[in-house]
Amino acid sequence: MRAADLLLLVVLAFPGAAWAADVPTMPWWIWPIALFAVTFVLGIVAILSGIGGGVLFVPFVGGFFPFHVDFVRGAALLLALSGALAASPALLRNGLASLRVTMPLALAGSVGSISGAMIGLALPAAVVNTTLGAVVLLIATYMMRAELSERPRGGLADAWSAALGLHGVFHDAAAGDKFDWNVHRTPAGLAAFGGIGLMGGMFGLGAGWANVPALNLLMGVPLKLAVGTSGLAISIINSAAAWVYIDRGAVLPVLAVPSILGIMVGARIGGRMLRTAHASTVRRLVLASLFVAGGRALAKGLGIWN
Repeated sequence: MRAADLLLLVVLAFPGAAWAADVPTMPWWIWPIALFAVTFVLGIVAILSGIGGGVLFVPFVGGFFPFHVDFVRGAALLLALSGALAASPALLRNGLASLRVTMPLALAGSVGSISGAMIGLALPAAVVNTTLGAVVLLIATYMMRAELSERPRGGLADAWSAALGLHGVFHDAAAGDKFDWNVHRTPAGLAAFGGIGLMGGMFGLGAGWANVPALNLLMGVPLKLAVGTSGLAISIINSAAAWVYIDRGAVLPVLAVPSILGIMVGARIGGRMLRTAHASTVRRLVLASLFVAGGRALAKGLGIWN
């Protein structure tokens, strides 16, 4: 037996029907190559927009690739984690992420993500796809209406942010601007990150789509700093949820490995581009991608387009 045939048999033998009911007629190695190409682009877009690779990966791969949604969610958490880890050194080195802001929020998000992962794995695939499609479409609608602020108005620091030292000076290299910032409404931010982590763990979405608005609109963090801090927080929050999927056996190497490689390479490029890129550059592309991916997941869950 050839090595390629043996690998295909191993993949098909995974419990839980990793592949769709109809076995693909094309060679097995086409899927890893396609996954690498798709996740390479997602890695760049995820870092530039701060939404996390999972929010695009799960509906796209779950809708257009022949993998079971449980394996897609497990891989999504790992690739969002890998992408964030790949970009984090550059973000911290360039002053585009705040470790002080990240740590308390990541703790709240990690608790929520573990709970969400356990709930998500207990739900039927059709329910997950339907709910996922609806959630992604709502995310796209919210992002389309939300008006994020490059330089949010300063609010009064609360007792929590003052005690934790959640403030600083941000230098925007693209705009040549430099200004002070401080976090406010810290308790509300901690509660928001707990809820975001719950949803991220349940659907493998990475949660960057909600982290950025929470940091920017709710807590008053400058937009670019919010994007970088979101990526840093994802690296902590997703690691907590990922262990639940690993423990349940919901990680498929032929899906996860090329996806992680693609997202890491793309994320490193995205981390370098973030310093001079404007947030609006990828906004339209991200919104269009979310509407397409969300519609596909919803149609698959309802049995309209399998």
